[in-house]
Amino acid sequence: MNWLIFGAGAIGTYIGASLITHGENVVFLERPQIVSLLRQEGLKLNLHGQEQRILHPDIYASIPEVLSLGTFDVAVFALKSYNTKTVIDNITPFKSSFPPILCFQNGVENEAIIGQVFGTDKVIAGTVTSSIGRRGPGNVTLERQRGIGIASGHPLSMSIHQIFNRAGFNVHLFTSPSNMKWSKMLTNLLANASCAILDMTPSEILRNSALYHVEINQIREALAVMDILHIRPVELPGTPVRLFAWAVRHLHPTISKPLISRIAGRGRGQKMPSFHIDLRSGRQNSEVDYINGAVARFGDQLNIATPVNHWLNQTLLKLTNGMLPADEYAFQPAKFISDLNKISVEN
Repeated sequence: MNWLIFGAGAIGTYIGASLITHGENVVFLERPQIVSLLRQEGLKLNLHGQEQRILHPDIYASIPEVLSLGTFDVAVFALKSYNTKTVIDNITPFKSSFPPILCFQNGVENEAIIGQVFGTDKVIAGTVTSSIGRRGPGNVTLERQRGIGIASGHPLSMSIHQIFNRAGFNVHLFTSPSNMKWSKMLTNLLANASCAILDMTPSEILRNSALYHVEINQIREALAVMDILHIRPVELPGTPVRLFAWAVRHLHPTISKPLISRIAGRGRGQKMPSFHIDLRSGRQNSEVDYINGAVARFGDQLNIATPVNHWLNQTLLKLTNGMLPADEYAFQPAKFISDLNKISVEN
């Protein structure tokens, strides 16, 4: 098949380079400065301790240039969610000739946004649970292999499933895209926004009893929204989401803490989560509005109180855009808890 990969970041490089090594035709679309670099340096993919290098990858900087190459079977969105609108605006003039879009983006709203422009028949929901480390542009390491989820039901789903499994991705098909995407979002919530706001590691967050209660409460809010929407947690490849959700729902925090900490440790270890990386790198963009913000928006629509997700979202956005100093809450759990509780009481 012919694949068009949007973004040569961690996920895009991992998927695209792996497909290339298994005989698939792959073209990347990236920013001009990245295109120039990767044409010179190539792609580097470290799988299970063995590094593979792909020299002279097919990588371009503009949609017209890419589409002049011929037709594509699948376009893969491996972008940060805050780039969705810009990318859609750029490709909308070419939507009549655009292939179905396989969306691996975080959050639960991107597929609907894409579907509004291209039609729901052009969208295939996906999720990646494997941990990919990015050492630089086009240079990634598979840190922990879990797998990939693909929504079944699309005419291309089975073909993608077969090709991805041949490429070693450990693919699972899901009949409910919503169950799959919301389940992944539950894992994205844990020790993510709080790590960025406090400039603390996930293990430091989860060891602190007061902060651990915040983590549990934000996920309970998400589960309450899921219940009203009739969306249920499902097991993702290598990720026990149902056990995680059950523990959050039913166990007292003092009892669930060891289990949740162990699950989080297997997921992240000492690696800092994406919100922290984006904030501390000064990118002035954050996916928090597509994770905690999504829970808050759905809560507002359904009249379900989500004060923790509201506060985490708004606070991290203010830190990101400079409305608050970067060190406003750094290493200050007591201030963090105090300010959060004030808002929660007001709401």
